[in-house]
Parts: sequence; C-alpha cells; structure tokens
Amino acid sequence: MKGTLRDARFWLGLAVSAALLVVLFRHVDGRHLLAALRRVDARYLSLAVFATFLGYFFRAVRWKYLVAPLKKAAFGNLFSATLIGYMANNLLPARLGEFVRAYSLAEREQIEGSAVFATLVLDRLLDGFTVLLLLLIALFGVRFPVGSEAAQRGLVMGGWITLAVYLVAIAVLLLLKRNTTGTLRFLELCLRPFPRRFAERVIPLVGAFIGGIRLSKHPRDLWALCWTSLVTWGIATVTVDLGLRAFGISLPLTASVFILVLLVFAVMVPASPGFIGTYHAACTFGLLAFGVEREMALSVAIVVHAVNFFPVIVAGLFCIWRGKVPLKTLRSNSST
Repeated sequence: MKGTLRDARFWLGLAVSAALLVVLFRHVDGRHLLAALRRVDARYLSLAVFATFLGYFFRAVRWKYLVAPLKKAAFGNLFSATLIGYMANNLLPARLGEFVRAYSLAEREQIEGSAVFATLVLDRLLDGFTVLLLLLIALFGVRFPVGSEAAQRGLVMGGWITLAVYLVAIAVLLLLKRNTTGTLRFLELCLRPFPRRFAERVIPLVGAFIGGIRLSKHPRDLWALCWTSLVTWGIATVTVDLGLRAFGISLPLTASVFILVLLVFAVMVPASPGFIGTYHAACTFGLLAFGVEREMALSVAIVVHAVNFFPVIVAGLFCIWRGKVPLKTLRSNSST
C-alpha cells in the first residue's frame, strides 16, 4: 500500500512537470531563447553560486541551535548533512531529502533518527513563518505593471493558505507534545488491525519524534533562530537578484522577494525530482508579471534553477564520498 501511494505520487509529479514544461515551451521562440541564454554574465552567476552555498551555511548554523537540546553536534557534520539532504531533494521525489538529511546527521552523531527529523519539522516551520514575512514585504513593497493585478491576488491567496497550513502544523505539534502519552495510546489503538511487529516499530519512532520536538529555553538561542532565519532568506533573495542581474534585468529587490515567494509556493506542488517544471513556471510567470519577455523570463528560470540544482548535487556527492556513506544506504533509509 505504501509503495503504491509512493508510486502514484511519483507519477503525478512527473505528469505535473511535463504539463508545465509543455505550457512554458509551447509559445517560445527557440532562437530567442538561446540568444537570451548567451547573454548571461558569468560573474553574477559565480556570485549567485557562492550566495547559494552561503545560504546552506547559515541553514546549518540554525540547525545547530535546533539540535542543541538533543546533542551538541559538530558543525562540520551539520553542514555536510545539509548539503547531502538538499542534494537528495534534487534527486529523489516527494522531498525525501529531508529523511536523508536527518539520517545522515543521526548516523554521524549517534542520535535517534526520529528525533533529528523532528528538528527538521521545526526547521521548516521557521522557514514558513519567515516566508510569510517576505510575503508581507512583497505585498506592500511590489508595484506591478497595470494589468498584473491577478498576480497580487494570487499572492494573497497563497499567503492565506500557507498561514493556515503552518498554524495547523503548530497546533498538531503542540497537541502531540502536551499529551504525548495519550497520543501514543491513540496511535496504538489505530494500529491494532496491523501486525504487532509493525506497531512495535512505529510507536517507538513516533515517541522519539515527539521527544525530539524541543526548543532551547535560552533567549540567546531563540534569538539565534530568528536572525539565522532572516539571514538565510535574505541571502536567498539576493541569489534571485543576482540571477536577474546576470541577464541585465534591473528590478527592485522587492521583485526578487516576490519571485522567491512564488518559488516557495511552487516547490510545494507535486513535481518530478528537482522541482522541474513547477520551479520554472513560478519564476517565468513571476517575471512576466513585471513585463519581462517570455524567452528572457524562461532563460532566467532555467539558469536560476541550474544554480540551485547542480552545485549542491556535486557538493552533496562529495560529502557522501568523504564520509564514506553508501548511496544505497541513504536511499533505503529515506524510504523507510
């Protein structure tokens, strides 16, 4: 059953990606697209790649404060696990890279994998609320050309949906944390129709996950979570801006904020590994809203995606090779 659902999700993602690619390339002049790609300035792209890795660095810094209640993890292990996880997100479907990232750190630091994964749930919640802040900046700071009002309405709707999802997630986590015993008893009742061996495996994992939902009580650590979130997403905004400048496109920084928010919404949609299609559609249509011609907008989308796709794959594979972790082991643990 689990494999069937995973397969269905995989094929749905491929179908969504294929459909969006058809829409994007259907009315594009190939010669104009190639001409736009040839205009790219490698200097800005180099800076964009550097900024991308700087963002991963600060993600690892933030993760250190989230893992601290479990163990004082070595920063090198946190950074390499972050790179491996984002590499896996680009290569595996359904964001399985989050499990790979948790497993990689758990193996190196000898921590319960479910507890480490719980820190990544908190990590994503911090991302969500930082993105909501960026959304507010985009709503009040972006000035769309006449005729692009639909883009702003879509942004507002996406913001409300995102806020609702994250509030529900926080409510569920609080309920799990405050009534852990009751939650595990309820789960045990739900699993009675299944084989006992399955329940004996799942319940300890859920218990470890709930135990991993911790935040440091030190104000300094809580402040560090805030500023690292702001720095991480500020760098992500600059990375998009550098991608635009590589093509000679000069737009206000708030436009890059708007495009970044669209990209965040896009990667939530089922798609093929690497978010192919959804990522390109979000970037392209975001630029079209500012009057950028279609071929140029699609060229930017292709290059910005490549900046976020290929370098981290190379870095992640290097970390796996250096850490002597078999790829098959990572894949099997991400599937369990």
